[in-house]
Amino acid sequence: MRYETFSFGDFRCGHCNNFVSAAQMLSGVNNRNHCPYCLWSRHLDLYNAGDRLSACKGQMSPIGLTMKKSRNKYRIKSRGELMLIHQCVECGCISINRIAADDDPDSIMDAFYRSQTMVHQTRVKCEKQAIILLTEAEIISEQIFGQSGRVPALSWS
Repeated sequence: MRYETFSFGDFRCGHCNNFVSAAQMLSGVNNRNHCPYCLWSRHLDLYNAGDRLSACKGQMSPIGLTMKKSRNKYRIKSRGELMLIHQCVECGCISINRIAADDDPDSIMDAFYRSQTMVHQTRVKCEKQAIILLTEAEIISEQIFGQSGRVPALSWS
């Protein structure tokens, strides 16, 4: 019989079933809770990133992108940090999560394109939490690829 041995924090994605390493060296984030392939997450945190106090534990769908304001005075453009918006499919909770260094760029763009057809009720819920949905693909492309002008074609239907 063969057993899977995971280091602390590693997990298997509940959505796409891929193995996900929580190693900070790979992801660049301290508290990995979303899959770098499909970007789905799990409702783990309640108050702060990494607290793991949520009782829900439902799957969280990537529903869009936003910017977290940056305090880094050395940034050329003060647009902030690109963030994923997740919504729990069980309880409806909305949260934002850092994009990790190993997240799939096409999946990030897919989350953006899906957000353009988001239902009104979810948009209002985001607004109530002061989460501003991004609407310009070029800004996202620049954040992901480090250049302007490359906007990947829509890859989902």
